[in-house]
Amino acid sequence: MEYKLLVISNEKSYITDSITAAIEDADIRCIRMDAEIKEIEANKDEADMVFLYVNEAVSSMTQELVFIKDVCADDAKTLYLAGYSEDIEKVYRVIPKDLVKEAFIRPFENKNIVKEISIEAEAARKRHSSKKILIVDDDITFLKMVKRWLMDKYQVTIVKSGMQAIKYITGHRPDLILMDYDMPITTGTKVLEMMRSEPESADIPVIFLTGKADKETVMKVMSLKPQGYLLKSMKQADIVSAIDRYFETEKWQNAVVFS
Repeated sequence: MEYKLLVISNEKSYITDSITAAIEDADIRCIRMDAEIKEIEANKDEADMVFLYVNEAVSSMTQELVFIKDVCADDAKTLYLAGYSEDIEKVYRVIPKDLVKEAFIRPFENKNIVKEISIEAEAARKRHSSKKILIVDDDITFLKMVKRWLMDKYQVTIVKSGMQAIKYITGHRPDLILMDYDMPITTGTKVLEMMRSEPESADIPVIFLTGKADKETVMKVMSLKPQGYLLKSMKQADIVSAIDRYFETEKWQNAVVFS
């Protein structure tokens, strides 16, 4: 599988040319672009990682940095920075350090950049060969948190409504759907009923991941025969373990119920 990298820069220079050439020599395709929101928006879905090179003009890039931050946070893209230390510090005023995988401070050696990106590329290739999970929830903060929990083991896509989930599965087939029960307009049970009524999606596994713990709700949901019912109040390790356990068995009736 080809690994793709967005190379974003607010300048065209020999440095960015040489970095890009060195990365491409490592069989990683680079998609180069200026630090412009429209250009980043048009290409963001093409790559797993973002490499941002900045110079002293970074102070005028606040809107662009906010957009890059949101793209990397929402889509769990690995973000690398490069530039002089004072310019990197200006980036950190907008993009939190914990969102940045590595910052390469000038003067740097291209071989060190290539080494780090190659390691990440190999990890990404392994993720892309792993199981695909769709998470459906109207709580964006919770969506992003669970994605972080699972993304090292699985390919994770997140959507924030039942209708977005239906739209997604018309063109994709996840190996598992983690779905909230109580969502506005189109509830989790409604989504599952719609899925089960269509031959193309009837056998896609679904585990509910919800805050609804009352017996009546649990019984109503389990009558639809999902693969499991997990509570949001569970510990991270227990939720991840339950999902791992499902993939180890993949039995239709092997529901994991917590109440």
